[in-house]
Amino acid sequence: MSSQSLRVAGPIEKLIEERINKELVPTSLKIINESHMHRHHAPMQGVESTETHFRVKVVSENFAGKSMIKRHRLIYGLLANEMKAENGIHALALETKTPAEAEKTQAKQ
Repeated sequence: MSSQSLRVAGPIEKLIEERINKELVPTSLKIINESHMHRHHAPMQGVESTETHFRVKVVSENFAGKSMIKRHRLIYGLLANEMKAENGIHALALETKTPAEAEKTQAKQ
């Protein structure tokens, strides 16, 4: 077993998962906590939270007909309070696709 499979999701990661699942009903959702990669950055000095930076990959039919900006705004809206909170989410890297777009990407690989 890899150490990644032993990792337990924290409360913010679970909240991200719950909100996206509820609102977007994704066919695929991957949340990667990248906070450890940013601990040395000046704005993170003194921050005790281990859940500040996330990479979120979402595949949902609810993105159909929406531009990338609208897709991202939708997710930012779901997490607005956590983005504003002290020791909350500092950064989100988003990859948002429809199932058809995800299939096209897979076919290219």
